[in-house]
Amino acid sequence: FFLLKGKAERCTPLGKGLLPLAAVPAPKTLCAPLLMPLGLGRRKKASPLVENEEAEPIRGSLASAGMGPFGELGGMQPGLPPPPPGLRPRLVFHTQLAHGSPTGRIEGFTNVKELYGKIAEAFKIPGSEVLFCTLNTHKVDMDKLLGGQIGLEDFIFAHIKGQKKEVEVYKSEDALGLTITDNGAGYAFIKRIKESSIIDRIQLISVGDMIESINGQSLIGCRHYEVAKMLKDLPKGRVFVLKLIEPRKAFDMISQRSSGGKLGTSSQLGTGRGTLRLRSKGPATVEELPSEFEEKAIEKVDNLLENYMGIRDTELAATMVELGKDKKNPDEFAEALDETLGDFAFPDEFVFDVWGAIGDAKSGRY
Repeated sequence: FFLLKGKAERCTPLGKGLLPLAAVPAPKTLCAPLLMPLGLGRRKKASPLVENEEAEPIRGSLASAGMGPFGELGGMQPGLPPPPPGLRPRLVFHTQLAHGSPTGRIEGFTNVKELYGKIAEAFKIPGSEVLFCTLNTHKVDMDKLLGGQIGLEDFIFAHIKGQKKEVEVYKSEDALGLTITDNGAGYAFIKRIKESSIIDRIQLISVGDMIESINGQSLIGCRHYEVAKMLKDLPKGRVFVLKLIEPRKAFDMISQRSSGGKLGTSSQLGTGRGTLRLRSKGPATVEELPSEFEEKAIEKVDNLLENYMGIRDTELAATMVELGKDKKNPDEFAEALDETLGDFAFPDEFVFDVWGAIGDAKSGRY
């Protein structure tokens, strides 16, 4: 098109000249300026340690402002598609291997298993190598174990497989003195060793050791409560064989025997302004830090899990508190547990004690 004295004429080449084909009234502007959201014109190449997975959209995006993919106002251009996925904000966390490594950046995970996968991709190791993670410390500190929540500013240390061990244990008493937890991805490991217990007297066994098998029976894929029950059901007065894998240790950790946290310590780990809640079912959500009631109730329920079942699991405890905090009586609470956590088959006495613990926390009886 050519603009000549207030008219736009469409022309086509003919020999060396131009032949006018039609004349139309000139528009007020020939073309509208192209609005480009900041940063869309050129995207920097991601670091090799960063995965480009998408996070869930949040409020305040261009979509909520009525903006199209190129910045046009939705009211002026009806029917435009929603913003492309690349506009969606992401949560990025920093991570290292606990025994020493460069710092990596990970994102785009919604549960613990996906988190381990992202860590494995970042450091180019098999996902099966990751045993568990701790927050803000490279040491095997069970009070800093990553459970169902990550503070938005927490630093993640991944503990990977180290030396394999095989130990014969004589079960002279009913209780071995072990508390079991799992990593949410198929590995059960030792979270606590009771002082002066059978296991405490065996120096080769340490907190953080993954239990690979009992008497040759593989435990890969078993939940913590299943492993705890197997250990409890072992006959007294017999020898059994544990195959263990300890986490790979940094140089400053080689000579020490890691120990579990003390009972009654707080499970609140987050240093950020909020937490990313990882769920075994459903997407991860960003939440405010737990209230004092929730924090204390989770701690009390986690202690009950250890006393009744020989396991500790803050994610499970948090789920139980969430299910029980709005229920009016123990029967309603028991029904909610059966619907959501029926696989655990909690005994009635345990359910009643958990209901009481939640009620005590509500009333401020900590």
